[in-house]
Amino acid sequence: MNKENKNRSIGNTSIFQVIFRLLLGVFLVFAGINHLTVARTEFLAQVPPWVPLDGDLVVVLSGIAEITLGAALVFLSKQRIWIGLAVAAFFVAIFPGNISQYVNRIDAFGLNTDQARFIRLFFQPLLVIWALWSSGAWQVWSTRKSKNYL
Repeated sequence: MNKENKNRSIGNTSIFQVIFRLLLGVFLVFAGINHLTVARTEFLAQVPPWVPLDGDLVVVLSGIAEITLGAALVFLSKQRIWIGLAVAAFFVAIFPGNISQYVNRIDAFGLNTDQARFIRLFFQPLLVIWALWSSGAWQVWSTRKSKNYL
């Protein structure tokens, strides 16, 4: 197998991964729209107090980012590996908001107990894995032997 064919085969995804990538994309678009509309106050509760920007601006910007990333997951399949990495990085970047909600005991999204807020913390790593796996980025990352695969 020549190098070009090898590089192409590394980023292939199964139909199962494609379905989950599309589901994640739709989920992100839906969440992003909610950031800008009906759940704006709920999302505002997750902005940590130490963020040096206006909380509402952070909610709007993160909503726009979610819509953009979600649409990219759905429509830009040729760039899915890079988009998967970007989505995973986004999920890591917003994780401090979940930690802040737990530490500061902020009720939002029905998370009105310490136990519920604590359990929520375990879902963020699953979202990171979902983004990496469904986009094929996990496969590329785990099997790459050189930086040429990305």
